[in-house]
Amino acid sequence: MIAPLNWGLGHATRCIPVINALLKHNFEPILASDGAALQLLTKEFPMLKFYNLPSYNISYSHGKNLKLKLIQSIPAIVKAVKEEKKRTAQIHEMENLSGIISDNRFGVRHPEIPSVYITHQPNVLSGNTTFLTSKIHHYIISKFDECWIPDNEDENNLSGKLSEKNATITSKFIGPLSRLQKKEIEKQYDLLVLLSGPEPQRSILEKRLLGELLTYNKEVLFLRGVFTDEVIMSPNKNIILKNYLLSEELETAMNGSGIILARSGYSTIMDLAKLEKKAFLIPTPGQNEQIYLAERMQDLKIAPFATQQDFKIEMLSNTDNYKGFTGFKQRNALESDLFNLFNGK
Repeated sequence: MIAPLNWGLGHATRCIPVINALLKHNFEPILASDGAALQLLTKEFPMLKFYNLPSYNISYSHGKNLKLKLIQSIPAIVKAVKEEKKRTAQIHEMENLSGIISDNRFGVRHPEIPSVYITHQPNVLSGNTTFLTSKIHHYIISKFDECWIPDNEDENNLSGKLSEKNATITSKFIGPLSRLQKKEIEKQYDLLVLLSGPEPQRSILEKRLLGELLTYNKEVLFLRGVFTDEVIMSPNKNIILKNYLLSEELETAMNGSGIILARSGYSTIMDLAKLEKKAFLIPTPGQNEQIYLAERMQDLKIAPFATQQDFKIEMLSNTDNYKGFTGFKQRNALESDLFNLFNGK
C-alpha cells in the first residue's frame, strides 16, 4: 500500500515514479489517501485498487497566523493519526499487505508489515522551534522500518539542511523522485504557471498572478492545480487556463515552456531539476521549508524568487541572470534492491 499525504499535490506526484517502479518489479500497489491527492493517483492509475484515509484537515492561513493555526490543529492531527492506524489495520486484514510506503502520513504503518516513511525533510524548519519540531519528526520516523529520502546524499543535493542525517532514524537516500522525463520539444509557451499547495494560499496566489498577467503579452499556460469541473474564463487571449494536467501532458507542457513560475515546494523542485528548466519561485507565505528552498536556489544562482505579496510580472526577466536547474545528479535507486524489504530479503 502506498499512501501520500494530501497537502497540495506534491506528495502524491512524487509517489507516481515509486508506483511505476513497484509495478515494474511485479508488486500490486494499492493506493490510499484522501482528497485531491487520491483523485490524482486514481486518475493516473485507474486500474489500481484504492482506499480512502482520514483527512488531516489542515488549513494554511496567512503567514503571521500559521504557527498558531498549526498548534490549534494538533488535536485534529492526533485524532486523524489514530484513525489512520485503525484504517491501515483494516486494509491489511482485507488485503494481506506485504509492505507499506507512507509519504508523510504518520499513522500509516503496521507492526507486522515492513513500513517505509518517505520524506525530504527529517529536519522540520519552524523558526525558533526548529529543534523541537525536528525532534518530534525524528521520533515519528523512528516508528517506521526505513526512511527513504528523495535526494542525493552528497553535496550535489536539492534539499540542503532539510535532509541532514540523524542517528535516531534508519534512512536511505534514494535520489530525487520525478514522474517526468526531459525531452527536446519545440517551445510552445513562453511561461508556464504551475500552481499547487493547500488552500487558501493557492487561490490567493492564483488571483494575484492573473492580475499581474494582464500586462503580459507572451504565450502563457496557466495550470491552476485543482480537480474541479469549474471553468474560469481567461483574462487574455494569450493565456490558456487549465485546471490540471496528468503526467504525460504535463511533461510535454513543461518541456515545451521557456520559464516555469511555481511554488518552491520540494516536489516541484525535483521536477524542475529533472527537466533542467529555468524557473521563478514564489514560496508559500509562512512555510519555512519553502522559504528556505527558495532562498537556497537563489543563493546557488539557480533560480530567483519573490514573496507572494512583492511579486511583479516584470521580475520574470531576472531569470536571465540565473543558470537554471542544471547539473543535478539523477540517481535512480528505484531500479536497485530498494524493494527487497517487501520480499523478506
